[in-house]
Amino acid sequence: MAAAGAQVVLVARRKSRLEQLEQKIKAAGGTAYSIVADLTSAAEASEVIEKTIAQFGRLDTLVNAAGVMMNGPSIASPLDEWDQMVNINLRGLMYITKAALPQLLAAVGTSQRKVADVVNISSVSGRVAAPAVAIYTATKFAVTAATEAWRQEFTKQSLRFSVIEPGATVSELFDAKDGQWEGFRSMFGEVERLHAEDIAEAVTFIVTNPRRVAINEVLIRPTDQA
Repeated sequence: MAAAGAQVVLVARRKSRLEQLEQKIKAAGGTAYSIVADLTSAAEASEVIEKTIAQFGRLDTLVNAAGVMMNGPSIASPLDEWDQMVNINLRGLMYITKAALPQLLAAVGTSQRKVADVVNISSVSGRVAAPAVAIYTATKFAVTAATEAWRQEFTKQSLRFSVIEPGATVSELFDAKDGQWEGFRSMFGEVERLHAEDIAEAVTFIVTNPRRVAINEVLIRPTDQA
């Protein structure tokens, strides 16, 4: 998105990772600004929006990609892991979206494109349930459902809501708990996983469409995944 001309605000908990990505974008000629925040805090989520407006004066696009996956047998899984998934995957998305809505709607009126966007990253697990992934699946079903409800609520105000549902992707998602990738392989077999760039390109495609085009839902699976 930076390569397409967007002024990008990067939000995460780890300062070092943010700084690496910010410098990479700037070295390529783009514009980036980092904010360290824990989006499971409603106050910090609101501060992110405030700092974004202070830095750039507006907010045209929100991409919600923060998430964690800690799957396993339901009886053996600690309750705090379930809480973490709900807090990050769902509450974090709710907090930042709630804080962003007024600014996104305001941007519609001053945008040359006359449209603003929210893109939520859900998962194939937001469409299809499977054993030992109950709470992760619940959070992603909720993201997909909330996105559609928001789409209906705000589409007449030219605020587009879109959801992307990736399949297996090379990321830190499988690293949150030992054995998760092995469990995936036992269910689906060996697959060539998607790359984060594949999902980023889908996001860019969605938000760079003209106002008349609303891409509501995008399901992306690895070619090898049945």
